[in-house]
Amino acid sequence: MSAKKEGKNPVTIERKSALELVVTRTFDAPARIVFEAWTKSELLKRWWVPKSMGMTLLSSEADVRVGGTYRFVFDLGDSKTMAFHGTYIEVKPYSRLAWTNDEAAEGKYTTTVTFEEKAGKTFLVMSEVHPSEESLKGGLDAAEATHETFAQLDELLITL
Repeated sequence: MSAKKEGKNPVTIERKSALELVVTRTFDAPARIVFEAWTKSELLKRWWVPKSMGMTLLSSEADVRVGGTYRFVFDLGDSKTMAFHGTYIEVKPYSRLAWTNDEAAEGKYTTTVTFEEKAGKTFLVMSEVHPSEESLKGGLDAAEATHETFAQLDELLITL
């Protein structure tokens, strides 16, 4: 569906079915470090929000264990906030994370991220399974932001 030219590690976005969206990208860092960037609140704050959107991540709470919950609160400007929350349903350190996204008006959807390391690089696959085609359309819009957020993640990984 989408593969922008953004250096040597492009993001690919593919609609696998009426309800599933898959985003892939390689990172020039070991899986342990990439996994930590996805699971430690202080690191998430440094890359998760596209800088071009003009919003910030006010708080990031994540109890990264099966049954643990997360809650991210974003400052949208003009004293408006937006929260994302859900539950971790699978946590395999350095290889796999899965969680529910409970805030969607169209119903919960599930995100699964796998981290596969080869020769010190990590191939990441992020899959979202939505409850409806309407929900997936919103996921497509959000997935386009991964071009920028993953570039920000690259910048962070260099420092770790």
